[in-house]
Amino acid sequence: MSPRSRSVNEELRRRSRERLLQAAVELVSERGYEATTLGDIADRAGSARGLVSYYFPGKRQLVQSAVHRLMHRTLEEALEREPRTEDGRERMARAIDAILGLARDQPVLMRQHMAGILQPEGFVQCPDQQRLAQLLGDTVARYGSPDAAADYPMLRALLMGAVYAALVPGVPMPIPTLRAELFKRYRLDWELGVPPDTEVPGGTYDTDLSRFFATGRPTDDQSGDRPGRQSDDRSDRLNGQSK
Repeated sequence: MSPRSRSVNEELRRRSRERLLQAAVELVSERGYEATTLGDIADRAGSARGLVSYYFPGKRQLVQSAVHRLMHRTLEEALEREPRTEDGRERMARAIDAILGLARDQPVLMRQHMAGILQPEGFVQCPDQQRLAQLLGDTVARYGSPDAAADYPMLRALLMGAVYAALVPGVPMPIPTLRAELFKRYRLDWELGVPPDTEVPGGTYDTDLSRFFATGRPTDDQSGDRPGRQSDDRSDRLNGQSK
């Protein structure tokens, strides 16, 4: 058995981190934030429990990073959905519908996310949060804003406010009402994007979120070892011990 190359070890570590992100999304969605422990997440991901701290400082950082991944990839998927378009008004409509759709389809996760970002630490600065910001900023620019740098924070604030309003316990506002207000603000026709209770072109929204997380494993030729979680986790443990 030949030793694995540095690039393969890096890929194994990346995929181990991806499994933790996916497990965090799944478990918090199923059980809620307080009822989900780091040990639960590690077990669901098939990783050694001590390895979570190798990738994330704590549960809050892990869960926020996982939700940022979900938001980033959901928005990216909506913007690039067929038929692809460069029309700025259509892309703005898709962006609004994507974020409101998360509030509708993932209320537990999004409620926790809103609570988390209101903590003194604020946003977790991670690559997915940065990519989410880039996508929203690009959407504002393509919409035709004369000052995208100034208008992006307003769009972000309006979307966050709409998500909050949709998730307030006991007095949630209906998604169609929030959509109507945002579409009025940006002068968008109701038929743009994906109006409520309509089918997404090419199929309905997929509730399986695994497509957002690259958790596959290298082949025998790539790894220098037999593929599988056992081999992957052994590499993880060694890396965790060497931190």
